[in-house]
Amino acid sequence: MNDISPADWRIFKPLRETALERFCERVLDEIARISADQNKTQHQRYLAIYRLTRERDKEIDPIFDTLRRSTAVQQIISFRMHDLLTAEEIRRFSPQLVKQVEDIIEIYTRRILVVDRDE
Repeated sequence: MNDISPADWRIFKPLRETALERFCERVLDEIARISADQNKTQHQRYLAIYRLTRERDKEIDPIFDTLRRSTAVQQIISFRMHDLLTAEEIRRFSPQLVKQVEDIIEIYTRRILVVDRDE
């Protein structure tokens, strides 16, 4: 993928921070729910939080790993597919970038029609 324009880059950087805050908020909400579960022992809750943190660490890395203009489009797609940015926020970018992101997301989320030729 190509580098995004300097204008889109200026939009991207604060939206990336928004997406990161939302991701972290979700994880902390999950931790709070686990921590408040009185049906489990302290140790069970600790282990559940430990496992959750490890899982989310594996998720966060590919979504937020590098801050480069060359990977920004991939990150924007990831943000959108993980519901970390709204459609309205995405529309702040240039029309060309919005179309590129929407086209790629449509390809990834398109339902595949399976035709059984034996029938």
